[in-house]
Parts: sequence; structure tokens; C-alpha cells
Amino acid sequence: MNLTSFSPCRPGRLARLTALAGALGGLILTASAQQMSRLSARGPQIVNAEGQPVVLRGVNVGGWLLQESYILKTDTLDCQRRIQQGLLRVMPEQDVEEFYRQYRAGFVTRADIDFIAKQGFNCVRLPFHYDLFLTREQRRARTKALQNPKSDVALTEYVQTLSQWYDAGQLFTAPDLDGIQAIDNVLGWCAANNLYVVLDLHAAPGGQGTDPNINDNFRPLDLWKRRDAKGRLIYQDLTVRLWEQLAKRYKNDARIAMYDLVNEPHNLNAANGLSPDNQELSAFYSRLIDAVRAQNDGHLLLLEGNGYGNEYTNLTPDKLKIRDKTGLVYNAHRYWCPNDAAARDPNPNQINLVRNLAAFRDRWQVPVWVGETGENSNEWFAAAVQQLNAQNIGWCHWNLKRVDAGSSLLRVPPYGSILTAAGRAALLRNAQFANCSVNRDALFALTRPADARQPFAANTLPGTLMAADYDLGREGLAYHDTYNARIDYRELKPTNSGQAYRNDGVDVQAITDAGGNGFGVGHTEAGEWLSYTVTVPKAGSYALQLRATNAGAAPARLRLQLNDAALGSFSVAPGGAGWQTIDGGTARLPAGTHTLRLVVEQPGAVLSWLRFTDAKAAAQGGQ
Repeated sequence: MNLTSFSPCRPGRLARLTALAGALGGLILTASAQQMSRLSARGPQIVNAEGQPVVLRGVNVGGWLLQESYILKTDTLDCQRRIQQGLLRVMPEQDVEEFYRQYRAGFVTRADIDFIAKQGFNCVRLPFHYDLFLTREQRRARTKALQNPKSDVALTEYVQTLSQWYDAGQLFTAPDLDGIQAIDNVLGWCAANNLYVVLDLHAAPGGQGTDPNINDNFRPLDLWKRRDAKGRLIYQDLTVRLWEQLAKRYKNDARIAMYDLVNEPHNLNAANGLSPDNQELSAFYSRLIDAVRAQNDGHLLLLEGNGYGNEYTNLTPDKLKIRDKTGLVYNAHRYWCPNDAAARDPNPNQINLVRNLAAFRDRWQVPVWVGETGENSNEWFAAAVQQLNAQNIGWCHWNLKRVDAGSSLLRVPPYGSILTAAGRAALLRNAQFANCSVNRDALFALTRPADARQPFAANTLPGTLMAADYDLGREGLAYHDTYNARIDYRELKPTNSGQAYRNDGVDVQAITDAGGNGFGVGHTEAGEWLSYTVTVPKAGSYALQLRATNAGAAPARLRLQLNDAALGSFSVAPGGAGWQTIDGGTARLPAGTHTLRLVVEQPGAVLSWLRFTDAKAAAQGGQ
């Protein structure tokens, strides 16, 4: 039964049915849900029902229940609302709804969750849009408003419609909401893999900041500013109501680790007409916490500070005006900042630096968790997670999937334009788990020890080594590149200047050399190097060759080492002569497994491959 079909003049019956649905939702748990151990806070630790510490290390499934433009490579469209506006210009509204139904059905599935579990993670953070908890009929009112994005009249009409539904008890109550179905699916898939789930309200009603890509809002900061005809901060009322309904349904569900009440509030400041010290956020969190606890829900509650989740002035436990101060967890989102253990922010309530994060935990005796971290190079990932692991601080990588990108765990093949029928069909197909490729280097950086190194490709000599297939491992161990991690958010230079294939500091670019694998190493600087683990089954003399091109004005020079001993050298002629195969002489290679190192002495070349051939056979072939 669709509860929204009841008239506002019959609120009593609606309230009784809503209460019954909430009670049933809170009682009906699967066997797998019962097997999960309920998490709680004990001082600065998260513990299970047996009192054992649990450190949550997981993956975000962003871009699924809220589309972010850069994840889908639709950057000019800026946010989900504008993607939908574009779609509505080329197809009827019912077809847009059908596209999104198919998109939600395929972008993340059981196969994706199984993959996450197999990599050793123990949780999934589930970012979602509030509009998935509207009925499809109610969502039409939002669609009508987004089709007139600059119209204050259309926005006011939408707000008043929400107010009427709110007063009638007709919001977030239907049993078949798209958001509930998605949550229930993820809970089932995760519990089957012993993964916890963090429910994350990623796009709150009205928008929690100024960035539309995150908020998908109509106007900046409307969660904090927009009032309805009765003078209420109606979007805040809606957010409270949504969490009340979720708490009623899931309060007994041990599969859920935490409720992330509002993702990344930001730019709440005097310049935007709000207080300079988080007063609005403090009052709102107090209201949300009390609302959840009023449902007899003891789940951990994750708070996110101002400034994209990091600044907690007036949000510490002593400042929150709440009846129950237990079960609070404090969040940080770590992007483009130093991983140096000694780095410190002078503001103790700004906690994205690891030292501040640990100090905040110890000062307030509350658990802390990094709900998002990523969007950087593999070297930054490895340094970040190793610092956090050393402090027993959990973290959640952003993100599982991106289109044609190396920082996510899975790479979705390019699909064209989302505004064409062919592009949409390709997106739905390419985003399926079976059609994605694993970014093995990013995964290696997140899950392996600091001193780990292993071959990226199986290299047996004689044979050909692709230049871009250097070993997996950290900077200084598998490779050396002078700019290998972004530690300042103001620095927009990509760590991989070629922006292809791998996610290290090494600058890998697409190339057209017919004998290569489509990728070459360029943008080199003197002193940079690449390491390759090679196996030599039989000792012997080998002829060395390098395939490269040099568009510069001076020769490029490289030397080759075997286990730190000189092996050969190459000089790549300048002047844009095209791809050259350069002889590097002959060298004696002992049998066994060794490390080859290709060192840049004079930059300028783009490198395609190295080749080792049996010197005797090569000489005979040349006769």
C-alpha cells in the first residue's frame, strides 16, 4: 500500500500504519544480520558485543546512489541535478526514471561487494541522496523544480509541497522506497561477507554546503537557511524525519556500524550569513542525535565537522546539548594533506592531520574514523593508511569505481556521453563489475606493508619489458619520481602528468608505438628511475635494446643496472625523429631473480619498452 495516497485530513490512520511499518521494519532481520556483532563505543575505541576492539577499514561506493560528475566524467554537468536536467532535454521524464532504475540496479551489485570483501576490507560506506526516500510520485515534484533551476517560484512551490507532506506524515514512510530497497540489498550482500555498513546521508535535503557536486542542491546552504511558509527551517525538519524513519526500521540491525548523519557540511561561516563557530551545526546535530536516540536506537553516530568534515569547534561532546553523549564517533576526511606524523594544525579542532586526529581522540576519549580518503597517488595512499593503521584509526577509501581513472579500486571503461542513447547503454554495460578492470597498483598501495614490492608483470628474460610495467610498490622502492604525491589542496598539478594506466608518481602516457602496450613513460627528470623484477632461467650474454622517442633538442641518456651493478646505457637522439630502437650493447646476466633499474641521466625521452635477446642468437640472426 502506498501511504502517500492518504489525504492530509486523515493523519490518525496514517500515523498508526506508519508506526506499524516502522515496528515491523525494526523486528524483521535476516539470519545474517543476527550473526553480526553489534558495535558500540568504549572510550576511544569501537568495540563489538564481546568488548573486542574493531578497526573499520573499508571502501565507499560513491557515485551510485548519488551521481558525482567527476566519477562519471560528466564534469561540465557539475552535479546530479544538472545531469538530470540534461537528460530531461533529450528524453521523457519516465525514461529518465527508467534509466536511473537500471543504473541503480547495475552500478553496484553483489559481485562488487564480494570483491571488496576478498581484498580484506571489513566495511562499506553507503553514500545516498535523500530523494531516494521520496516516492516516485513525490520525486516528480523535485524533478519539476530542477527543470526550472533559476526560478524562485518553482523552488518555493517545491518547498511548500514538502511542508505539506511533512505535516501530513507522508514523507519517508512508504514500504517500497528506492532508498530502502538499496540499503536492504547492501545490508544483505555485506552481511554475507561479514562486512559492516555505514549509512551516509551524502546529499541532505536543501544541501549542507555550497558545492553542488556533493550536495546536489538548488541553492547553496539551504539546509541551514531555507524556511517554509510557517517560518520553519523545513529542510532540517525533513532531515530529522528521515533519520527518525531510518532509526525505526534499522535500530536492531547489527549489520549497520554507524549512521553518518550529514556528509561534509562546509562553508558554514560569517561570509555566508551564518555563525563563525558552528553554532547552527551544533544545534542541528544535537537535534538529530536526540531524534535517533528517541527511537531507542543505540547505533554509533558519526559526526562530520564543518569544512568538508574536519573542523569541530562547538561540536565536541561537552558542547553538544544532548541527553545521551554515548556512541558518538568523530570523522575526518583526508585529501591532499601531509601524511607526516609530525605535521600539526594549530587548531586542535581541525583534525584531518593524523597528529590532530589522534590527539582529539585522546583528549575527548571518543572513537575517530576517516570516512573518506583517497583521490591522490598510490604513494599518498600508502603513506596515509600506514600512518592511520599505526594509530589504530579506521578509514574508508574513496572510491570503489570511477570512469577511466586510476585512484579507485575499479576502473570503468569510457562510455561516451551520458546524453546520448548509445552513451547511456554503454555506461550501464561498462559499469557492471564484470566489465571493470582492477587498479592493481591502487589496491596494492592500500593493502600491503610499506616495504612490499612485487612484479607488476611477469618478466622472464630473454623477453620484452614494457616501460610502464615497472614493479608495484612505494616511491623509493619500486620507482623514484620527484613529484609523487599531492600534499597541498591548492596544488592542482597531477601526480601522473600523463594521467594514464597507473596511479603512481611515474608519468605514464598513452602512446602509439606499434610494438608497445599502448603506454609509455615520459615527463622524466634527471635521477628518476624504474625498477623491474626479472627472472633469468639460464645465465648467458644478452643484447640490450630500448624503444623510445625524443622530441627535445638534446639527446636523452639512460643507464641500466642489474642489482645495482652497471649493465648498459642508451642515448636517444633528439629532434622528433619518431620511435627509435636503440642498442645498449651486450651484457652477461646470471640465472635467478633480479632487480633491473632503468635510471634517467638526461631527460627528454618517452620510453616504450626494453628488450633482452640471446646475444649469440641475435648475432647469428644478423649474419
